[in-house]
Amino acid sequence: MTPAQHAPRGGPAAWIDALLGRPAEYAAAALVLLEVLVLLAGIVARTLGHPLVWSDELASMLFLWLAMLGAVVALRRDEHMRMSALAAKLRQAWRARLHALSLGASLALLLFIAWPAWQFARNQQIITTPAMGLSDMWRAAAMPVGIVLMALVALLRLLRECTPRRVAGALALPLALGLLLWWARPWFESLGQLDLLIFLVGIGAGCVLAGIPIAFSFGLAAFSYLALSTQTPLQILVGRMDEGMSHLILLAVPLFVFLGLLIEMTGMARAMVDFLAGLLGHVGGGLSYVLVGAMYLVSGISGSKAADMAAIAPALFPEMQRLGTPKGELVALLSATGAQTETVPPSLVLITIGSVTGVSISALFTGGLLPALVTGLGLCVVIWWRNRGRGSRRQRAPRREVLRLGLVAAPALALPFVIRAAVVDGIATATEVSTLGIVYATAIGLAVYRRFDWRRLVPMLVETASLSGAILFIIGTATAIAWGLTQSGFSGSLAQAMASLPGGGPVFLAASIPLFVLLGSVLEGIPAMVLFGPLLFPIAQQLGIHEVHYAMVVVLSMGLGLFMPPLGVGYYAACAIGRVAPEEGVRPLLGYLAALLAGIVVVAAVPWLSTGFLAR
Repeated sequence: MTPAQHAPRGGPAAWIDALLGRPAEYAAAALVLLEVLVLLAGIVARTLGHPLVWSDELASMLFLWLAMLGAVVALRRDEHMRMSALAAKLRQAWRARLHALSLGASLALLLFIAWPAWQFARNQQIITTPAMGLSDMWRAAAMPVGIVLMALVALLRLLRECTPRRVAGALALPLALGLLLWWARPWFESLGQLDLLIFLVGIGAGCVLAGIPIAFSFGLAAFSYLALSTQTPLQILVGRMDEGMSHLILLAVPLFVFLGLLIEMTGMARAMVDFLAGLLGHVGGGLSYVLVGAMYLVSGISGSKAADMAAIAPALFPEMQRLGTPKGELVALLSATGAQTETVPPSLVLITIGSVTGVSISALFTGGLLPALVTGLGLCVVIWWRNRGRGSRRQRAPRREVLRLGLVAAPALALPFVIRAAVVDGIATATEVSTLGIVYATAIGLAVYRRFDWRRLVPMLVETASLSGAILFIIGTATAIAWGLTQSGFSGSLAQAMASLPGGGPVFLAASIPLFVLLGSVLEGIPAMVLFGPLLFPIAQQLGIHEVHYAMVVVLSMGLGLFMPPLGVGYYAACAIGRVAPEEGVRPLLGYLAALLAGIVVVAAVPWLSTGFLAR
């Protein structure tokens, strides 16, 4: 994720880059602001009894443009997430070669899918939106436009940042490898599901380790599999990317990212951190405990783990770093808390389980609180162990000072409760609620803390678009991989193998844990539940496993996989939000993952934790 350090050269490439890049940044920033205004207008109109039937539709159309332009800005600013552990260990010359290869491979993917993207957008022309009566091509055109702009940005960066010899090598190597794979296509088509190992694991993981951005690595894996071992039209690949990036609930990601920046800029973050540091700062690892509790409190509000993390990290990370917590430890704990709180309602994964399996959503919400608490206690044990005997750099604050800091921080500390109350009371949906947070933070910053730097507004909007584009482009390419796994027949084969396990319910439950850890790392929660929930939940019920108990085990397992490197998308999202290189967090993350796994085993072994509070 760390931007490669290369001195850009001037010349025509730099001039063209500025000509394209600045308008893209301003357009992406304007789209973030426009999304806030559209959703806010929808909330106000509905509250007044005159709902705007077109607000969600317009927000959805604008969202894909925001995602793609944000991805363009992220590529131009070199802010797409990458695993640079291997490159960091090489000599400067080899790092420069890998940097050129990264840009060349990214350019190759974009050129491969540019025409299919245009075909996909053109086919959407016949679809008309129900409320506004517009052609869906206006929305889908974001895919080819964004892909072409990213291709131009990648080419310009290649020309500016690499020598002519390395440019030639970066372009020739993907071309030669592509021709070799195309020549071997008949052999690939005869391998059946072994192709999954070659393309989705071999090429995908190989590209990640080589330092190619995660989103482009996933895209190359999905493209290679569909193009070389199936007869699938490539515009379907673009369609699946569109599907993955267009879920309106994901609009909470950029809005919560922007909210996090607002919290920092208006002084709310400083007020909260001063109070929490005064309360717990004298304890070794005190703010780490606060992070665990804060994620438990806000989890599920937005419906997106990335948005939850984006709402919490900016408020706590700066002070935790000032107190000496390493960056890798910060992103490791943020990832672990993201996995820990997957069962905290209102969770989209739980809603999805209820919708595809018929399990009561109310029962799932009731059953999800204790399992998350158990795994959270496990994380706290690791925090205590790592900080045992280690004091804090802060002196214990006097009680009167803590009380004063609490009064100052009260308006800021009320924000999570305001957001959750708006969702519970039906004032705003999980997507819209972030706009209320933005309005609240702006009002508190202006009226209470008297801090609002208007000059920082545009850079904050651009930063929001860039970070969101990097996250959403990963989700889009990961969705394409998920679709490829489904079409290969892997889903049905897996369900049959699970049903034939000996040993009854306990063995089935034990086998489900590693299975859903793996599925969570490649499919995420919602796609995995849609694919496997209807197949496996009836089997669990036949074996005497309570459906809510089984749901908690598989959701926590998927959460563990979602944040487990090298494939877990959630981990890279946490690294992007924390602006930490992925390799820095891997080692400290292992202890937290072990605690989470122990917590999952406890939840699996003690059904009462999931079912004890259900109505009899």
